Amino acid sequence: MFSVTSLGFLPFMALFACLWYRVPQPSRWKLVLAANAVFCLSIDIGAFFAVALATAVVWQAAQHAQPEQPSRRGWLALGLAAALLPLLVLKYSGMLVPGLRDLYKPFGLAYYSLQLAGYLLDVWHGRTAPTPSYARLWCYAGFFLSLTQGPFNRYNTLMPQLEAAPKTFETQRLVSGLQRSAWGYFKKFAIADRAAIVVSAAFADPASFDRSQLIFATVMYSFQLYADFSGYTDIVLGMGEILGLHLPENFRQPFFSASVKELWARWHISLSQWFRDYVYIPLGGNRKGIARRDANLLLTFLVSGLWHGANWTFLVWGGLHGLCQVAEDHMPAPLRKRKSLPLRIVGVPLTFAIFVTTFTIFRTSSLGNAAAYFAGILHNPGHEVFAQYWLLGLTSKLELLLLLLGIALLVLVDVLHECGLHLRAWVNAAPRPVRWAVYEFAIFAFLLMASFYSNTGFLYARF
Repeated sequence: MFSVTSLGFLPFMALFACLWYRVPQPSRWKLVLAANAVFCLSIDIGAFFAVALATAVVWQAAQHAQPEQPSRRGWLALGLAAALLPLLVLKYSGMLVPGLRDLYKPFGLAYYSLQLAGYLLDVWHGRTAPTPSYARLWCYAGFFLSLTQGPFNRYNTLMPQLEAAPKTFETQRLVSGLQRSAWGYFKKFAIADRAAIVVSAAFADPASFDRSQLIFATVMYSFQLYADFSGYTDIVLGMGEILGLHLPENFRQPFFSASVKELWARWHISLSQWFRDYVYIPLGGNRKGIARRDANLLLTFLVSGLWHGANWTFLVWGGLHGLCQVAEDHMPAPLRKRKSLPLRIVGVPLTFAIFVTTFTIFRTSSLGNAAAYFAGILHNPGHEVFAQYWLLGLTSKLELLLLLLGIALLVLVDVLHECGLHLRAWVNAAPRPVRWAVYEFAIFAFLLMASFYSNTGFLYARF
């Protein structure tokens, strides 16, 4: 199976990039279509044909769903059913037949379905002209770089780029793209995969650990999820940069958010924008009074929770984030916006605490497991997490030190970015001896700190 962490991905991308700069611009989307097919078939042949059929129905529905078309409501309903029904059947019938749930996870069906639905709704509202080519729609919806975990693309922004990206290869684009992808691989292998050991041990049996260990594991899960998901995004955006493509940013230092509303403007940005444009605004947004705005906001987050999975934990997680945003919207403007330094000093750790608490529920297997975990934090004795590090699954003090060092480096880079200091720009502008010294140090740090033995997939591929 192909994934961005598989051994074959980098040679595949090298070959793809070589072909990309040799294929005429108008035909590049066909090269992407072929790459999509390779990725999809490597993951699941049955799912490949299922989404091919769903795409065909959506493509045909879009031809009849334009404004002023007769019977367009029926075509819209048919197209949305084709886009969303495979996801609903596989994801939610999996509650009754667990084997079905495993079919959609590696394929990225949740992303594929929402991209098809978004395209059809854009045609319905007249924002996008329906493509006359079925193959072009399939090229867009199954774009291999963002197939399994996003970021979400829009048809009007992705497809023109595939034909208008730069004609000629540039070394600087290659260097800059590789730098970003390398940082993504560091996040994944040096932080996320090592933190996963701690998190899996604690969440599997919370009664066996003291409260300090359980608190430590919840914080580690927040960093694991961030490093894992943003690491994937950095890898694919870096690869896109090599090709001259500008894919949507998905993260912007989310742990420096001073409110839950700001958090969702910084975390999984492309998904937040999708739910805003295709759920919240069509429900009425904030145009129909305060009570209706609050209801729309809460419903949007509940739908987001259900999109993540057929489990009460996701519904509670989404509901809590919706309630937090509703509460924030009723605060006075200074408290709501939190732009002053004193309010941000208070707001940032408070928002991080909300993130850690709610995502603990998100991580647990059931509400019962969540209750047991929080009960352990409240009642389990002991404060010896650093003395008993091996009880969290790590094999040595060095393992713990490398994990903490990786997180410190991640936070430092985010601090610099938050201050407007972008390391890639600084490195690229530095004299050659400095650049190569930085590269050698980065390679050494990666080889020292990376956890290559875990062989874990990306977390958000499960949703």
